[in-house]
Amino acid sequence: MQEFEQKILEQYDIEVNSTRKVRGAVLCETNKGVFLLKEVTTSEKRIPALCELYTWLYEQGEHQIDYMIANRNGEYISSLDNGDRYMLKKWYAGHECDIKKTREILEAAGDLAKLHTVMRHELEYGITEGIKTGEKYRRHNRELKKVRQFVRKAVPKGEFEFAFLQQFELMYQWAEAAVCELEQSDYEQLYQEEMNRSSMTHGEYNYHNIIMTREGIATMNFEKFHRDIQVEDLYYFLRKVMEKSGWKLRLGDGMLNAYSAIHPLTRSETEYLKIRLIYPEKFWKIANSYYCMNKAWISVKNTEKLKTAIKQTEEKKMFLKELFGFEL
Repeated sequence: MQEFEQKILEQYDIEVNSTRKVRGAVLCETNKGVFLLKEVTTSEKRIPALCELYTWLYEQGEHQIDYMIANRNGEYISSLDNGDRYMLKKWYAGHECDIKKTREILEAAGDLAKLHTVMRHELEYGITEGIKTGEKYRRHNRELKKVRQFVRKAVPKGEFEFAFLQQFELMYQWAEAAVCELEQSDYEQLYQEEMNRSSMTHGEYNYHNIIMTREGIATMNFEKFHRDIQVEDLYYFLRKVMEKSGWKLRLGDGMLNAYSAIHPLTRSETEYLKIRLIYPEKFWKIANSYYCMNKAWISVKNTEKLKTAIKQTEEKKMFLKELFGFEL
């Protein structure tokens, strides 16, 4: 155990048997079960709302969640002398949801639907609302144009720049199509209905935050929860899985059915999913990352990611046509 781990863990009423590093955190085996020690990245102002959310979920029967543990002083954040802040959370023995196992993916989609049914509640502590999709798309499109302008002037041009310019017009067509579809949809009405229902989203529902245990699925890392249209979570999970699995129609359809069996999708929600999937999110993300990084050296990995995002657009095109009836 490292010195900083020991100093933090000493502030809790537990006996630590062993620790090991995991993704961005420290997993702790203790006399009271498994816990996760991680640095606090969320605003301290959000902690009361996060605690209230965990309490509400637990009261509604969602016991497989990573609620925060108070230290001996009754505080949820523990600090070191250098100012670094940490939180200790309940964790679970199991494995991350395996995207190669269809059964686990479908179970996770169904579990998300169950979660959404209880994540409609007015919290005493106010929480943030998500950025509206139209605003997000318009900002992304401005950024894409800015990147194109930069790349056109770049000398010399490498493999990344050539691939970006070659495919920009097609990718931007997808981006504009998403904006057009959004403007013609009843998004504003759907958004307002969700706000009236006090709907909340997990904010980062992906396979890394889904633990398969003997007792069922444990959902972790709610730090990015906020008010929003709830199927935003489904879109994010669906897109992440599809990008890893080559946009398999059967798997995508199965995920939508697994979710709908518990939380039936309305016409407006289905339309919103379509609009979110139309936007070339991966292409924008890679382009924006390129623009913000040191462009004197572009990693081979980034170039491969760009080419993969472009290639997958054809697979996504068929996916949108078959499942949502959309053609560019």
